[in-house]
Amino acid sequence: MSAPVTTQPGAVVLRCRNLHRHLGQGEGRVHVLKGVAFEARRGEVCAIVGPSGCGKSTLLYLLGLLDQPDDGQIEINGAVMSNSDDLARTRARGEHIGFVFQFHFLMLEFSALENVLMPMRKLGRLTPEAMKARAHALLEAVGLGAKTHRLGTQLSGGEQQRVAIARALANQPAIILADEPTGNLDVKNSALVFDLLTRLAKEQGQAVVLVTHNPEIAQRCDFTRSMRDGVFV
Repeated sequence: MSAPVTTQPGAVVLRCRNLHRHLGQGEGRVHVLKGVAFEARRGEVCAIVGPSGCGKSTLLYLLGLLDQPDDGQIEINGAVMSNSDDLARTRARGEHIGFVFQFHFLMLEFSALENVLMPMRKLGRLTPEAMKARAHALLEAVGLGAKTHRLGTQLSGGEQQRVAIARALANQPAIILADEPTGNLDVKNSALVFDLLTRLAKEQGQAVVLVTHNPEIAQRCDFTRSMRDGVFV
């Protein structure tokens, strides 16, 4: 049985131990993660930095239950998820994890409002009226209250990424995982997106784990963990 879920700031909501992951086959098989241990706590923003190919994004995909480790354990809110079946992992992602990627992955033929509504409709925890009210409030919070009905194609790159942040926060997840969320933006929009993501997550007591190559962004996080050759250094 999992431990009771706590929303107290500083509480551990994500923990992994001894994570190993290999990629490739035969002679091309590579040991990407080599016994990684990590914790994320509510109200804290942690940056994971390191050179390309060191395992940062692989780790993020494991923590987000988008992939499974070859060995080791992942816990979310005290529940062991690393070896769960696909249905349990999908449910856990919808309930506990929000994702922000370098490329926003919006459904561009839908409006900003509809994009934010999608994860709430999939989880089905709120009434339709409550979903719409929350989506409007989130878009207002990211500065897009006047553009709720704009299609993705009618939004700038920075605006699309702000919609992606609102979408990631839609189900009030305990954890936000962000893979180079500012990597496709100019300096001004990078700062804006980072500020919005971290402020809103802290206000809601969420843990943020951020993979970035941007040293200025990393320095503004609460903690920085450096990776090299599949381990933290």
